[in-house]
Amino acid sequence: MLKIRLGVAPAAGTGPAEFAGLAQRLEEAGVDSLWLSELVYSPEVDPMIGMAHALARTAKLKVGTGVAILPGRHPVLVAKQLLTLAGLAPKRVLPVFGLRPARAAEHALFPVPPGRRAAVFDESLTLLRRLLEEDDVTFDGEFFQVTGVSLGPRPAKRLDIWLGGSAPAALRRTGRLADGWLGSFHTPSQSREARLAIQAAAAEAGREIEEDHFGLSLVVADRGIPDDLAAMAARRSPGVPLPDLVATSWPEARRLVEQHIEAGLSKFVLRPGHGDFDGFLEKFQAELVPLQN
Repeated sequence: MLKIRLGVAPAAGTGPAEFAGLAQRLEEAGVDSLWLSELVYSPEVDPMIGMAHALARTAKLKVGTGVAILPGRHPVLVAKQLLTLAGLAPKRVLPVFGLRPARAAEHALFPVPPGRRAAVFDESLTLLRRLLEEDDVTFDGEFFQVTGVSLGPRPAKRLDIWLGGSAPAALRRTGRLADGWLGSFHTPSQSREARLAIQAAAAEAGREIEEDHFGLSLVVADRGIPDDLAAMAARRSPGVPLPDLVATSWPEARRLVEQHIEAGLSKFVLRPGHGDFDGFLEKFQAELVPLQN
């Protein structure tokens, strides 16, 4: 049986003042995990700094990035950050990485050679994985070269790296190089197809991804779908009816989660489509937490 777990993400635009006590509230409410997006040109907290704050203020809450951008960052520095967090908060760090920012205006903040973002991503992941798993790393790649790098103690439990993305190349990359997948703006049938594509790519690469390492980020817009959210959903899944991608009520949120579970997904991140996080959390606990096993 798949281990079903549900976490939450802050509402869009949640700044440091509102975020400061959020992790403690979630832990007290019994929420499994907190997820932080990387949106630079916004009030939202930086995901790595937000993770450190949330982990320091809690004892059980897991905290993840959903998603952070890897190409444009040096893998050695990313590995050092993750190993530090994992050492300070064992078994509670959940990194998920993506290819490029959701907002085109932020692409220049993560510079890579023109036309080589996917290649940089692949090499970054390969080096990052070695840095997280080996005590002494020498690597001579096209974009990164390191010699005899040691970053200190590694966590007793292997640190999993998940990826986002929905393009065929992104799904193949997840199968070849990652430990799990967190999708968004997918219908249940699209989620099933993505899972199967990732598993096929993993098998082709001689790997296997654990069956409960497939998840989805889902927005609950029970007070109407904002225009910017509707536009994003349309870009991510053109031609798909919005209610199949965004939950328009809590009964619909439960229905969609149950259908994604039937499609083979088991990890979910719920995000409010409005600013009333208190009301969102109350409904989340009542409607969705009972699905956990």
